[in-house]
Amino acid sequence: MSQTKYIFVTGGVTSSLGKGIIAASLAKLLQARGYRTTIQKLDPYINVDPGTLNPYEHGECYVTDDGAETDLDLGHYERFLNVRTSQANNVTTGRIYQSVIEKERRGEFLGKTVQVVPHITNEIKERIQILGNSGDYDIVITEIGGTVGDIESLPYIEAVRQLLWELGDNNGIVIHLTLVPYLSAAGELKTKPTQHSVKTLMESGIKADILVCRTEHEISEEIKQKLALFCNVKKEAVIQSIDASTIYDVPVLMQEEGLDIVALEKLDLAKDTETNLEQWEQFLKKHKNPKNKVTIGLVGKYVELQDSYKSILESFIHAGAANEVNVEVKSIHSEYISKGNVEKKMQGLDGILVAPGFGERGIEGKIYAVTYARENDIPFLGICLGMQMAVIEFARNVLNLPDANSTEMDEETQHPVISLMEEQKLVTDMGGTMRLGAWDCELKKDSLVYKIYGETDITERHRHRFEFNNEYRAKMEDAGLMATGLNPKTGLVEVIELPSHPWFIGVQYHPEYKSTVANPHPLFVGFVKAVLAQKQKQTNASLA
Repeated sequence: MSQTKYIFVTGGVTSSLGKGIIAASLAKLLQARGYRTTIQKLDPYINVDPGTLNPYEHGECYVTDDGAETDLDLGHYERFLNVRTSQANNVTTGRIYQSVIEKERRGEFLGKTVQVVPHITNEIKERIQILGNSGDYDIVITEIGGTVGDIESLPYIEAVRQLLWELGDNNGIVIHLTLVPYLSAAGELKTKPTQHSVKTLMESGIKADILVCRTEHEISEEIKQKLALFCNVKKEAVIQSIDASTIYDVPVLMQEEGLDIVALEKLDLAKDTETNLEQWEQFLKKHKNPKNKVTIGLVGKYVELQDSYKSILESFIHAGAANEVNVEVKSIHSEYISKGNVEKKMQGLDGILVAPGFGERGIEGKIYAVTYARENDIPFLGICLGMQMAVIEFARNVLNLPDANSTEMDEETQHPVISLMEEQKLVTDMGGTMRLGAWDCELKKDSLVYKIYGETDITERHRHRFEFNNEYRAKMEDAGLMATGLNPKTGLVEVIELPSHPWFIGVQYHPEYKSTVANPHPLFVGFVKAVLAQKQKQTNASLA
């Protein structure tokens, strides 16, 4: 293919309509036809990246192999496409301005007045085309964050307008995602918000090529005709996106609506190739027809917002389908777990996952949850901070070091079983300074984690400042807590497990970032399998 084609996804009427899911679904359909496709997200906020944002603000911070702290939509892109993303797949206003200001300081603009147009818009266009110019992709889909009409989004919309003009006909199109609300009092769907949203887009010099209409009710042919006429698009380019029972239904629904065919037509690309969604449909079939059910407690401190643990929740869906199990995740706020109520809080759980996080709030509750899992033979998985809590719990209750702690929580602790990594000790900036991205890990052959992965050398993604203190490793191992995964270069403990327990694993890395529909993460698959086996064992024991 001589030239990379570009698809821009904008949003109107309201935020949270699911631009990321629509972009990922279209990319999946194009990929299923043999086109090399990737997606990028342009975020209009001034933070350089979401790394310093509270999860309540923006949901989880997703980390790529190359160590970029990015928007959670990149997680959807990877889960749908099974293609790794990178720093180039997420751009923020903060990063754009930072880059332009640095260029100005270096004198690269030769004394010119630096302005939004052309300097900021040129930088945006450059960032949009990095992936396209790599030669790795036939189609690049770019999702513009926010909604059309937002002050923050204006430079992006202008950059898109310029780029469409520069690319020429059939090389770039705009998909506008909008809402068609249902007014129950009137008993009808209303098109006016969409008309106004498209008008706002046109005022910026951009014509929507395809309208994707989010709706709770079926959109009639009459309404499609009305939207086509007033929004200046062809009727077949008015695509209905009705609420689905799962986000994984959306690619199939978009295929039924012909979204990929309309997009390929407008990009002047061949649309007669066969769409191979066989693996996707197999996954959906297993996901929707489970043979068993388990309940897993997700113990964390940001549980009020589901997006805070998005990748973990999706990993359970992938692992559930792989095991033909319906994994019901019960969110438990660690701040409200105490020694007196832990048994009540953990009641009815078949497995316990202690989630990642930062800071001392809710820490003791996490430790009580670990104790409960360890003492009651409940399958346990600790991720990042969850793994560190398992180490502290073991030190306190098995090694009898009652004040054992992490120096993150208590700098003066007598027994810092978790301490600040050497390279972190002189760090003062908060953003982008943790151990980030993919790091190697070597697994011990006689371990449970080796059986799960089936190999000794693995690579997993990290996002942390504190680590297992190796000064305590010999004591821990003598008492039964084994370090079964190590970084080959630094000796950093990556995996701990309790061989005396049915299934008890803590990992310093974030396995959830790498789980996809095509490749469910082995650790989650193994965890769900163990949870089901333990549940069945207990059921059989009670029947006997």
